[in-house]
Amino acid sequence: MDPRNFTYMFYGYAAAFLILVVYVVFLFRRQQKLTNELDRVRRMLEKN
Repeated sequence: MDPRNFTYMFYGYAAAFLILVVYVVFLFRRQQKLTNELDRVRRMLEKN
């Protein structure tokens, strides 16, 4: 088997892993924003 195939395979897995990590970070940050917004709404409702 050609060694270049392993190089391309490595780059493919590295790109897929990087995309997955970026997506998970995006989801985590979005969840944090939603949690903060929900806390803000709860505080606002408690004042009334």
